[in-house]
Amino acid sequence: MADQIPLSMTVNGRARRGAAEPRLTLADFLREQALCTGVHLGCEHGVCGSCTVLMDGEAVRSCLLFAVQADGAHITTVEGLAPDDETLHPVQEAFRDCHGLQCGFCTPGFVVSVAAFLEANPDPSDDEIRHGIAGNLCRCTGYQGIVAATRQAAAALRGGNDE
Repeated sequence: MADQIPLSMTVNGRARRGAAEPRLTLADFLREQALCTGVHLGCEHGVCGSCTVLMDGEAVRSCLLFAVQADGAHITTVEGLAPDDETLHPVQEAFRDCHGLQCGFCTPGFVVSVAAFLEANPDPSDDEIRHGIAGNLCRCTGYQGIVAATRQAAAALRGGNDE
């Protein structure tokens, strides 16, 4: 067994300390030690986007990073997007309202990716939305509900209700 390296990071606003072998992925650290089971592992090659989290505000594939690379970072998973336990993030609300999910496996990665995308582009066109979500794969929805959810979330985050 390889030596454990001590880690500290902020996960969903809470300081976390732990230790990890140098080869442990950030996804596995978040699931196993931080108990953030919304981080899903699909392809484990960075292709599907199911493991997407925010690291220091940037969307990253947690299956492609080692936990030790996140030492000192601020990590936000789908569990940390909402302002509190009683309120959904506007992207989460939009996915619910627009049926942007079916089986739900890809949903956490999509929600985190869309939140980051809308932070960078608060008023996207449908073509920009499709380009923005192109890094995430869904095998169930046909993407129309995801595009509609992104459009609704964009409007909500801008303070309007236009679609």
